[in-house]
Formats: sequence, structure tokens, C-alpha cells
Amino acid sequence: MKEFDQLIKECIKEDRKAQKKLYDLFAPRMMMVCLRYSKSMVEAEDILQEAFIKIFGNLKNLREITNLPAWIKRIVINTALNYQRGKLYLYPMADVGKVNLSYGENVAFSHFRQDELLKMIQDLPLGCQVIFNLFAIEGYTHKEIAEKLKISEGTSKSQYSRARILLMHKIGEGSNDNYGKVRK
Repeated sequence: MKEFDQLIKECIKEDRKAQKKLYDLFAPRMMMVCLRYSKSMVEAEDILQEAFIKIFGNLKNLREITNLPAWIKRIVINTALNYQRGKLYLYPMADVGKVNLSYGENVAFSHFRQDELLKMIQDLPLGCQVIFNLFAIEGYTHKEIAEKLKISEGTSKSQYSRARILLMHKIGEGSNDNYGKVRK
């Protein structure tokens, strides 16, 4: 990605205009990632700011400029996880043996607006929210999630199952809240 070559070099030299340009290129998409892992806009903004401080501080370590978008996203996700990690242990996480896993149901989210889906994810308990994001959206395996969060693989599976059940319940509430209504 030649368009990033010069920009990265200028960012490494701490050129504020270049840093702003890089930030402006990636911040909107990365803010959506931060919002999925946070409970509020303020938390998401804190995560994004902390992530970009790390990004600018570590650009000199970037090996392949073609990996820049994925590298930035990985830093944002890891920053969000670190931000929430201390809070995760305040919430109980059930292990797989205590939860009825039901992977058979298919839920269509295509009838919902992005802000409605985001609100549903943000309303999940923190453990479910983080694991749902990592598994369903980011594509990590339960084994990778377990290693990343220092939990058992069964706990990851049960939290994902719980998240799915809670989301299906929210969708089924249709008449009780704004984001449960199916759009036609």
C-alpha cells in the first residue's frame, strides 16, 4: 500500500498533520469496534484514544504496511479487551456445564438498523458482550478467546450461548422496546 508508505514515515517522525490524517482515515471504523466492546460513547472514546496512542507509539514496529488496517484493528481490539479485562472478573461467567447450549437457531439481523444492533450488543452483560464480539464478529475461535481472556474454553462457549439467547430474547420482545421491532 504505497499510499500509506509516506504517511507512516511522517507519523513515525511525530508529524502531527500526518498523525491526524491517519487518525481521520481509521477512526470512524475503529470507533464502531470500540462501541461494540464498550457500554457507552464515553468508554468507546477512551478506548479509541488509548488505542491510537499505542498505534502511534508502535508504528515503527509495523513490518508490513499492507497489514496496516488489520494491525490497527488488532490494537484497537486488544486495547478494548484490556480496558474491559478488569471489569470482566467482577461479573460471574458460567461454565459450559451449567448452560444449555443451543446453536441450532438462526437469527436474522438484517431487519435491524446498525444503531439498533449496536444497542443490543451493548446491553449484553459485559462477559457475553466481549465474547460475542470476539466469536461472532471478529471470528476468533473459542480456544483463542479462552487464551486471550484467560478463561476456559467452556466458559467462552457458554458466554457466547448466553449472549445468543439474550439477543434472541431482545428480538422477541418486539413490542416492549424500540430495537426489538422487525422492520419490513
